[in-house]
Amino acid sequence: MAQQQPANRPADVAAQDSVGGMARRLLNPAHLGDLARRSAATLRQEGAQQLWRDVTFRVGLAFHHDSWRHRADLPLRRDLKAQRAADPEGPVISIVVPVFNTPEKYFKEMINSVWKQTYRRWQLVLVDASDPDHGEIGRKAQEAARTDPRIVYQKIDNGGIAANTTQGFALANGQYLTLLDHDDVLYPNALFEMVRTIRDTGADFVYSDEIVLSADLKQLGGYHFKPDFAPDYLRGCNYITHMAVFSADLLEAAGRWESPEFDGAQDHDLFLRLTEKAKHIEHIKKVLYIWRGHAGSTAAGMDAKPYALAAGERAIDAQLRRLGLPGRAMQVPGAPGAFQVRYELTGRPLVSVLIPSKNHREDLDRCLHSLYRNAGYDNFEVLVIENNSTDPETFAYYKTLPGRYPNCRVVTYEGPFNFSAVNNFGARFAKGEHLLLLNNDIEILSSDFLRELLSYSQRPDVGAVGAKLYYPDDTIQHAGVIMGINGSAGHSHKSYPRAAVGDLYRLVTTQNYMAVTGACLMTRAALYREQGGLDETSFAVAYNDVDYCLKLWQKGLLNVYTPRAEAYHYESKSRGLDTTPENAARYEREKAAFYAKYRQYIDHYDPYYNPHFNNKFENFGLK
Repeated sequence: MAQQQPANRPADVAAQDSVGGMARRLLNPAHLGDLARRSAATLRQEGAQQLWRDVTFRVGLAFHHDSWRHRADLPLRRDLKAQRAADPEGPVISIVVPVFNTPEKYFKEMINSVWKQTYRRWQLVLVDASDPDHGEIGRKAQEAARTDPRIVYQKIDNGGIAANTTQGFALANGQYLTLLDHDDVLYPNALFEMVRTIRDTGADFVYSDEIVLSADLKQLGGYHFKPDFAPDYLRGCNYITHMAVFSADLLEAAGRWESPEFDGAQDHDLFLRLTEKAKHIEHIKKVLYIWRGHAGSTAAGMDAKPYALAAGERAIDAQLRRLGLPGRAMQVPGAPGAFQVRYELTGRPLVSVLIPSKNHREDLDRCLHSLYRNAGYDNFEVLVIENNSTDPETFAYYKTLPGRYPNCRVVTYEGPFNFSAVNNFGARFAKGEHLLLLNNDIEILSSDFLRELLSYSQRPDVGAVGAKLYYPDDTIQHAGVIMGINGSAGHSHKSYPRAAVGDLYRLVTTQNYMAVTGACLMTRAALYREQGGLDETSFAVAYNDVDYCLKLWQKGLLNVYTPRAEAYHYESKSRGLDTTPENAARYEREKAAFYAKYRQYIDHYDPYYNPHFNNKFENFGLK
C-alpha cells in the first residue's frame, strides 16, 4: 500500500528565509556563542558522530538542503556497539521474506541488513518463488543458508504474494515474526528496538516509523512518521506497513494464513486481523525500516499495482463483517491507496441539534437552510438556544421558524454568554438519543451530513464525532484536534488547501484524535449527561469541547474525525474574537486551567501526532 506524501503545504509554512538572512543569523555573535555551547554539550553527551550530523544539518539548512539522514533516526556507531555488547536475552524473531525475481543487488543489501542486526536471536526465512531465469538468487540464498544456520531457504511454486507469505509463516519457528520485503532494508538496530519494547511493555504487536528511499538508497522519497494505533485510520489505509513485529501466538489467533483474495493488500488484511486480536499494541516512534522505491514497487505509488486497490476494499469489508459493523469500503478519488467507509445506520434514533444564537439571523438561517437541505436523515429536531439577542428582527425571525423548519423551536438562556452553560441548558430540552452541538456560523456542504456523523456516533466504541470544516477561502479550519500545539491544542492541518490529502492521507480518511471541535460535535446524549455536559466553571468559552472529548478518551472511547461530513465555518463571526481585555484575560485563565489539567498530553505529545513533527503549528511540519 503506497503512502502519498503531504500535498500543497500552505505557502507560509513552506516559505524559508533567504540565504543572506540565514547567513547573517549564523554569523551573529550571540548565535555563534549559543551554537558553541550546544555543540560542546552534544560532543560530551552524544559524541563526535552526532556533532558532525548536527553541523552538516545546520549548514545544509542555511543553503536550503535538508539532510534526511539527520531526521531519519540513523543510530550512532557507539550506540550500535553498546547494543552488540549488551546481547540481551529475548525471543527469537523470525523474519519472513517472500522472494520473487529479486534484483541481485537488492537481495544482497536486504540480507546484509539482517546480518548487521545488533540483536542476534533471529531466523531469516526465505521462500523463493522466482522463475527459472532468476535462479542466481536461489543459489546465493542457499549459500547463505549453508554458512548461517539461522537462515532457512525453500524453493516454492509461485502462488502469489499471499500464498507465498503463508508458506514462509509455516517455516518460521520464532516466538515473534516480522515481514521484510525482498528489496527493502532494515536499520541495524531494528530488532534490538523491537525486542526492547516487547520486554518493557509485554506487547504482542509492535510497529515502527519508516522512510522511503530511492532505488540506490540515497535520495529521500518520504518520511512515514505515524500515530499510535488508530483503528479507524487503519481502515482508511495501511499506515502501519513496515516495520511490524507480532507474536506467534497472536498470528495463530488471527489466522496463520494470507488469502490470495487480498493479493496486493495482503499486509493490510493481515494487520487488520492481527490488531483485532492483539492484547497490547505499541508504536516505536523511530525509523527502523527503509522502504525502497523503484519501478514496480508499491512504495513508488499504488498506480504500479492497481489491482491492490480493489483488494484493499475487500480487506476492509472483510474486517467490517468480522466486527459486525454494517458498511462498505470505498476508494478515495485522487488518493490511490486511501479508503473511506460508509457505515450503515443500525436504527433510526432521534438526533437533537443544539444551535446557540445571538442576533445574526442571516447566519442562523443559512445554517438551518443548509442543515435541512443536506442532513441526509430526517429524524431530527433543532433547538435554537437564544442568548442575549438585541435585534428586534431576530425575535420576529424566531417566530417564523416552526413553520419553515419542521421540529425547530427556540429556547431562551438568560445570563452572560457561557458556551458550556448555553449548550447544557439546551440539552435539558433535547429529546434525542444523540446530540449535535452546532455553531450558528456553520454552512453544511455535504449531502448526507447528519447521517454521516450519526453512523459513527451510533458505534458503542465512539465518544464524539467531528466534521471537516473549511474557512470561506476553502482552506482547512478543522480536521481533528492535536494536543500540545503552542502549549495547548490546535486543529490538524489548519490552513491546508481544501483539496489536499494531508500527511499520509490523514485529511481524506477517517481519523482517531483525542478531540474534535465543539463547533460541530455529535455525541450520544447518555454520554453527555453522564459527563455532566460541558464544564461551565473552568471552561466557559474556550477548551470546553476538548475537555469533554478528553474525558471520553480517558474512558477508552474513540473520538473520530470524518472527512465525509463537510461544512464551511465562518469562525467566531457571530460572537467575535477574544480581542477585548476582558475576553483575553478569560481566555488566558481557561488556557492555564486546561494546561494544569492536561499537561501530561500537552508536554509529552499527542499519541496521534508523531514527535518528529513540530508542536508550534498544526501543519505536520518536521522539527
